[in-house]
Amino acid sequence: MRVSLPSLVPVFFGALFGALALLLSPAKAFVAVLGLAGALTILRFPLWGLLLFGVAATFMPYSTVNLGIRTTVSEAILALTWGAVLWQRFLSRLPDSPRFTQRPTDQMLLWLMLFSVLPFIVGQVITHAESSGLANWLRWLLNLSGVFLAAKLLVEQKHRESLVIALLLGTLAMLLLSIGVFVRTRSGAGIAPILGLFNYANFDTLKFGLEAMSSRMGSPWTHPNAIGGIMALLLPLAFCYGMTEQGWKRGLGLSVACLGAAALLLASSRGAMVSLALVLLWMATRRVPYTGRLLMIGAALTVALVIAYPPLQDRLATIFSSSNASTEVRLDEYRLFPQAVAAYPLGIGFKVDPPVPGTHLLGISNLWLNYIYKVGIVGMLLFVAVTVRWWREARPEKGPIRLTKDNALWLGTTAGILSALVSGLFDHYFSFAVVMVALFWLMVGINVLEARRLFPARLPQVKRVAAHAPLLNGVRP
Repeated sequence: MRVSLPSLVPVFFGALFGALALLLSPAKAFVAVLGLAGALTILRFPLWGLLLFGVAATFMPYSTVNLGIRTTVSEAILALTWGAVLWQRFLSRLPDSPRFTQRPTDQMLLWLMLFSVLPFIVGQVITHAESSGLANWLRWLLNLSGVFLAAKLLVEQKHRESLVIALLLGTLAMLLLSIGVFVRTRSGAGIAPILGLFNYANFDTLKFGLEAMSSRMGSPWTHPNAIGGIMALLLPLAFCYGMTEQGWKRGLGLSVACLGAAALLLASSRGAMVSLALVLLWMATRRVPYTGRLLMIGAALTVALVIAYPPLQDRLATIFSSSNASTEVRLDEYRLFPQAVAAYPLGIGFKVDPPVPGTHLLGISNLWLNYIYKVGIVGMLLFVAVTVRWWREARPEKGPIRLTKDNALWLGTTAGILSALVSGLFDHYFSFAVVMVALFWLMVGINVLEARRLFPARLPQVKRVAAHAPLLNGVRP
């Protein structure tokens, strides 16, 4: 009897499922079988993995799973999606992506990733900690890789829209959970039991931190400033998408925009508030429809929420004060930062996050300066070069900007990325914080693909072809 390889596959998995059922409890066996089935599905359809990442990363970003090493579910899905991409590429089933010469942002980001080898090696030698510098470095590279993953899986516009819907669905679920729990318990620590069910790491420390900031809304992002940063990144996209769609898609976008604005106030993240306000003002100066009204409506809702929630009055009364405890700590961070640069000119690497244990130094709440702290001045300059390349690709043309269904994803992601970068003046999350970094660079990936569709003349190869094309009636084609 001849046995073929395809006939052995179901036998193998049947035996594997049977072994799982015998060795594990029924609940764990069910979860294992479900996870294995999901992994096999993603290997066949890599885009589904990216969509699942969009939901998981926005709903329960730091939920963990133990796969030999403990990692977040979001990063595990991202790694599995890369495995699926490589497998499908091996089988020659993936469509061709834009050539690397046509992707200047991707090229410069690759240079940043390659340069990080140096501070990684230096950090392994000069810093002493129990954590694995290699694991942290590889996780950071994985989080940066969203730009390249977008170039592989989001070539078609309908796939980009599907990912945006996944991001908004996960964000909506997170906002409903966070606001609902905070309204019911009136404490930021009220969400701690749910984070325990999500298997968050260092739960005791996390719970203590939430209790210390109980007047500010808790969320699956754990820190109020972190949810502020995510809202700064996603709210412009939700607004632009909702205003140009119809039906349930319109409801999804506008629901995320409205609830996100409320969450921003309840979390009291001043950096996110300022960055969003500045980006909205920029959009208003470019005459983007509805932004002026949105600013006025936002101001009115802010006043109404402050009147209805007295603890928010106390928070806002001191949030921008120079005597605020958080402000004083940040001033100390800037005062001690030159000493940190002098002590670690090539950065501290990836074993630990600032500050280095056993020193009198502090960390730094600034996106660009945190790059210097981790990977040195050259690393920060490479990051600046990436953002310059991105802006050259994605910048709007001169004159008023019309918001249409055709350019909603481009404008929403452009405004979101700008807002995240402005928030980097106050917080460092979009530099090395896992999952947040992945969402940021995935947004960059969506944005540059949309920009290349809308502004094809900016592509390097198109310019070269046009420069060498023959003249037709005195005009180049």
